[in-house]
Amino acid sequence: MPVRHPRGGERTARNQPAFMETVTIQELINSGVHFGCRVSRWNPKMAPFIHGRRNLIHIMDLRETIRGLIRAQNFLYHVTAEGYQVLWVGTKRQVKGVIQDAGQRTGMPIVTERWIGGTLTNFSVIRSRLRRLEALETMEDDGSIHQHSKKMIATLRRERRKIERNLSGIREMTTVPGAMVVIDPARECNAVREARKMNVPVIGVLDTDCDPTQCDIVIPGNDDALKSVRLLIDKLLGAVEEGCANRSEAAMARAARAEKEQRELDEPRPTRGNRPPRGRRRTARRTPSDKPAEAPAEVTPPAPEAKPAEKPSENGSAEAAPAPEAPAPAPETPPAVLEKPPAAPAPQPDPEPSAAPSSGGTETPAPSEG
Repeated sequence: MPVRHPRGGERTARNQPAFMETVTIQELINSGVHFGCRVSRWNPKMAPFIHGRRNLIHIMDLRETIRGLIRAQNFLYHVTAEGYQVLWVGTKRQVKGVIQDAGQRTGMPIVTERWIGGTLTNFSVIRSRLRRLEALETMEDDGSIHQHSKKMIATLRRERRKIERNLSGIREMTTVPGAMVVIDPARECNAVREARKMNVPVIGVLDTDCDPTQCDIVIPGNDDALKSVRLLIDKLLGAVEEGCANRSEAAMARAARAEKEQRELDEPRPTRGNRPPRGRRRTARRTPSDKPAEAPAEVTPPAPEAKPAEKPSENGSAEAAPAPEAPAPAPETPPAVLEKPPAAPAPQPDPEPSAAPSSGGTETPAPSEG
C-alpha cells in the first residue's frame, strides 16, 4: 500500500524497513481494535482518541492508533539498537500468552504475574531474591537438599516455586530497562508509577477507561480482546527485532574494525619510504672523529701593487699616471675540488767546475775520466 510522504510524493512499502510496514485500517477493524469500553466507564481524558459511540460503546479513532503505533515502533527500534532492554508487562489472563511469546522471541524481560512492588525502585532487593532462587536450584541439582528433613525440603521447594512464579520473567534483567510496554495501564498502575519515578518511558496500549497522561506514547485500542492485543504486539515486536539485529551487526563491524587495526599495528612496516618531509629533513650530527680529513687549501700570495708610471707633463715635470684598477679576485674553489699543488722542479746536475788560475800561477789539473 503506498504511503504518503510528509514532504509530498508517495513512498512504497517496499522501500521501508520491515518494522515500518504499518498495519492497514482493515486489519485493525478485523481484529476489533476499534472497540472501546462502555460509555459509562469512559475517562474524559480519552476524548481526543474517540471517534464516536455506537450502542453505548465508544469507537476508537484508528488514525490515532496508527499514529501512536508508528511512534512506538520508531522509539523501540532506537532503544534496542542502543543496547537497552524493553520490559513487557501484561497480567490479564487473556494477555499472558501474548506477553510470554514476546519474551521468547526477543529475549526481553516480561511480567505476567502480579507486579511485585519495588521491582524498579527497589531493584537491589529483587536481585537478592533472584540470587536466592539460584541457590535453591543449585541445592536441587547437586542433591544437597536431601540432607534436610522432609518438612524442610517441602518448605524450600515451595519457596522456589513462589520465586519462579513471580520473578522468573525478569531473571535476565540486570539493570533498569530502557522502556516499558504496558497492556492496560489502569490495571498496572503500580508498574506505571514506578516507571515514571525511575524515568523509564512507558508505551501503553489503553482503552477508553484509562488515563493517557500516565503514558509517554499512547496506542489507543482494545486491550481486552486477544486478537487485538496480538496484532499490536506483533507490530511492536518487529521493531524490537530489527533494532537487536542492527545492534549485533554494528557490534560485529566494530569487532572487525578493531581486529584489522590490531593486525596493521602488528605487521612490520618498511622503513625505506618513511622519510621526513623535505622541509623538516634533518641531518645527523657528526662527531669530530667522523668528519673526513680535508686537504689544505692553496694559499695564493697577494698580487703586488703596480706603481703608477710618471708621465711627463707639458711643463716638463713628471705627472703621476692614474693607478690601474686592481684585478678581480679569483673565485675560490670549493674545498672538495682542489687542484693539486704544482710539482717541485727536478734537481739539475751541478755544472763542471771551470779551471780558474790560482794565485801561485799553477793550474790545477782536471780530473781524468774513468
